[in-house]
Amino acid sequence: MKKTSSSTTKLRVGVDTGGTFTDFIYSVKGKWCLFKTPSTPDDPSRAIVAGMERIAIENGVSLKDLEVVHGTTVGTNALLQRRGAKIALVTTAGFEDVLEIGRQARPSLYDLAAQRPAPLAPRELRFGIAGRFDPAGNVVDELDVAALEPLVRRLLRANVDAIAVSLLFSFVDPRFEKAVVQALKPLGLPLSVSHEILPEYREFERTSTVCINAYLQPLMGDYLRRLQRRAPTLRVMQSSGGSISATVSGREPVRTILSGPAGGVVGAVRAAKASGFDRIMTFDMGGTSTDVALCDTDGLRMTREAVVAGVPVAIPMMDIHTVGAGGGSIARVDAGGSLRVGPESAGADPGPACYGRGLLPTVTDSHQLLGQLGDGGLLGGEFALDTRCAANAFTGLAENMSEASGRRVSIKAAALGVLDVVRAGLERTLRVISVERGFDARDFTLVSFGGAGGLHAVELARALRMPRVLVPASPGALSALGCLAANVVKDRSRTVMLLAGGDSNSRVVRTFNELERRATADLKREGFTISRQRHERILAVRYLGQSFELDISWTPNVDVAATFHAAHTERYGYAQMENPVEIVSARVRSSGLVDQVEIASSRRRSRGRVVSPNYYLPVHFGIKPATTGIYSRSELTPGAQLRSPCIVTEYSGTTLVPSGAKACIDNVGNLVIEP
Repeated sequence: MKKTSSSTTKLRVGVDTGGTFTDFIYSVKGKWCLFKTPSTPDDPSRAIVAGMERIAIENGVSLKDLEVVHGTTVGTNALLQRRGAKIALVTTAGFEDVLEIGRQARPSLYDLAAQRPAPLAPRELRFGIAGRFDPAGNVVDELDVAALEPLVRRLLRANVDAIAVSLLFSFVDPRFEKAVVQALKPLGLPLSVSHEILPEYREFERTSTVCINAYLQPLMGDYLRRLQRRAPTLRVMQSSGGSISATVSGREPVRTILSGPAGGVVGAVRAAKASGFDRIMTFDMGGTSTDVALCDTDGLRMTREAVVAGVPVAIPMMDIHTVGAGGGSIARVDAGGSLRVGPESAGADPGPACYGRGLLPTVTDSHQLLGQLGDGGLLGGEFALDTRCAANAFTGLAENMSEASGRRVSIKAAALGVLDVVRAGLERTLRVISVERGFDARDFTLVSFGGAGGLHAVELARALRMPRVLVPASPGALSALGCLAANVVKDRSRTVMLLAGGDSNSRVVRTFNELERRATADLKREGFTISRQRHERILAVRYLGQSFELDISWTPNVDVAATFHAAHTERYGYAQMENPVEIVSARVRSSGLVDQVEIASSRRRSRGRVVSPNYYLPVHFGIKPATTGIYSRSELTPGAQLRSPCIVTEYSGTTLVPSGAKACIDNVGNLVIEP
């Protein structure tokens, strides 16, 4: 690739950190450039810095000339593995145990031995202070200012790393929280304050969210500061599908818990719209996990009721479902003689056995033994695969399966069994976000990406009777591309608790205007002029007495009650027209519009003709091998029709097209398969 001279225009780079590989993508003169490097789980920033240095050298620029948008798993992994900071919680006296009391609902209703995760702030580090508002904002008890000084001394002796502050009804009046913050500032510790992070009602979820933020602050702050020293212009993907500056994400890391998967959904929606599909299910299968999401005609589906690692998170997040199944998932026979796959993963180190360092059988080893990865290795041949090592790893598994079943199981049969098991789990995962929520999978297109997604997508679509699979170009780097394409987004909200009608409209407008002014100022500070800003106003509404709300879009002439009745009917099949309607919260989603990189499309067309494979190989779709065509995707042009069964290989992924499926390249270069 030709080097470009350094200029004032920054080179925009998308980065997605995965369990096995870290992906990089950027554009030079209308052409996508992408590559992968092995992840460094002990310190993800090492792989990122190495990749950025490679980009800078190849393009003749310095690291300061890069504008990096990063999808990260640092916060997610810290929460899952419980290796965050030692935190304290300061709350209203009498509410110190809200984290443990939680809600009456139990996730495992019939599990008598269910274990709830320990609170992020242990009992001895939860401190109550006198001073309380009522729901209307009236002072019930004045703040005991004199008690703040001994509180500071107790926190100093506790030697904590960060502090969460969540007082009762601070979303109505934050004065007491602000006073507590002023008293705690001399400690020099990171502070997470509820009226800044989540000024909404529901004490348990609000306190939990603020504690998660405090728990991740030191780790994420240090991580992002290390990256910023090398690449000063750094943004981080949020769980809601927009990016924020590294400074803000270091201060509010709770917004980045689903950072990487969110980038994948943004990229999938972008690719599907280019091909003319707006009702999709996304299927992102990487080395350690699989993320799925459903997007209908209303676009990205959001939730404020997410639970991550057993802990509620109430900030806006994409409704993404994750399971521990990926290319590196380890296969074993359990004590009962059943074949199990995952959730344990070989990860990046040592990786699957066919990578040459691992010893345990994985899903990727199954594909290699069955010939489903072709014969060119991964990453365009840069990453060689060792079939002998994969066979050695599967020898023990086949023996264990033979012993458990009482009949001889060959290595090939064991590999096919592993794929059957993992696909059964993936099918259940797709049903969770579709059939179990009242959606007919036959109405959706399955958008497959991630390094391993294309190896399973067609069989999954067949099982769910979905009409088509769409595999975007460079599927293994789609999450990084989604990070690059995402706008900068600021989500702000405030609980208002108003009955719809009467003077509620004017009060809601005042709240919207205040939230929008703050978001506008924030976006201006990040370089977005008014013309490059978009603001969406949303109301969270319910019937008076209901426990949860529905979001409806707000416009100046909207009839809130009528709109809510219609939304309730669409969601639940009925409406209670005589019931009062309550506006719970006002929310503003503000976007700073980034420049979208336009990629020059190929002018060549195959005019709808069937193209021949580059060569043929024997590939096992069952016990007996089938003669299978191998296509190089870089040589396929729009309009090309493929012969099945076949394998489509490219740098960032491999797609398996079994016999009977129809496959073609559409006008924008996406691979479309009819199962």
